[in-house]
Amino acid sequence: MEQFFSTFTFRTIWTPELIVVLGLISAVYFLIITKYRHRFPDAAPVSRKRITYFHLGLFGIYLGFGGPLYVLGHIMLSMHMISMAIVYLIAPPLLLLGIPDWFFERFRQMKPVRNLFFIIGFPLLGLLLFNAAFSIYHIPAVFDFLLTNEGAHNIYQLGMLVLAVLMWWHIIPRITTAYNLSELKRIGYMFVSGVLFTPACALIIFAGQPLYATYTDPAVWSTAIAYCLPPGADIPFEVMSGEQSLTFLSPTNDQQFGGAMMKIIQELVYGVAIGYSFRLWQKRDKEETSQEQFEEYEMYQPNAN
Repeated sequence: MEQFFSTFTFRTIWTPELIVVLGLISAVYFLIITKYRHRFPDAAPVSRKRITYFHLGLFGIYLGFGGPLYVLGHIMLSMHMISMAIVYLIAPPLLLLGIPDWFFERFRQMKPVRNLFFIIGFPLLGLLLFNAAFSIYHIPAVFDFLLTNEGAHNIYQLGMLVLAVLMWWHIIPRITTAYNLSELKRIGYMFVSGVLFTPACALIIFAGQPLYATYTDPAVWSTAIAYCLPPGADIPFEVMSGEQSLTFLSPTNDQQFGGAMMKIIQELVYGVAIGYSFRLWQKRDKEETSQEQFEEYEMYQPNAN
């Protein structure tokens, strides 16, 4: 790792501008849940657990869009896949869990927001759009184009993050809407999402040769890595091969490892979410059964008069 820190500058490795942006988001979050909380109807104090969830989500975004892992993702496909798994599979549910219900309730009262959600909030739409965007991203021609065009890449990444949040909303709904799914439907929703997620991972895992010129063609790679360097800096070709190489796998093995890690993380995250939904289902079923038994008991009690 000494080679990594000596090759790239502090700004390249740690992306301080992203830290500033996320810090501002954190500051706004704290202002809303403290100083300006009274402006939201029925606003209750936010627990430390929710605050922790929200900031873990911000940290996940940092790992996906900046920091050492982002730079390594321009050198090894496996690191890029891991960063994507963090920012699209782990960060969105943490952010949703970290935002209090009363914050969403305030915006639901706004008619334009309700009308917009009536269109984009349909569960099947979020499911298909995110998984389609994810699959399209990994088509070799699309992938190489985006990695070598910083503006297009940033826009596409942010768009996928929005779609990921929309998809996760139906798994972790924060308020009651017309599109709320039952626990059983949420489990089915995640199962279908896992199936739709698989083709892109399978393409990467089972390809017999490297798919992406970004990691095999020095000319294409130099364009991609240049966006991680200060203007005019020399391209560090030595990190891709030779004694100073930062890669520890062949391009094919790195590709297979990246696809496998993406799928494993997806299965683990969805497994946790399915287990949580199943537990909620059992709890609700038990409460409904207890209520029915209580009502039956009351029905057959003799009148006290």
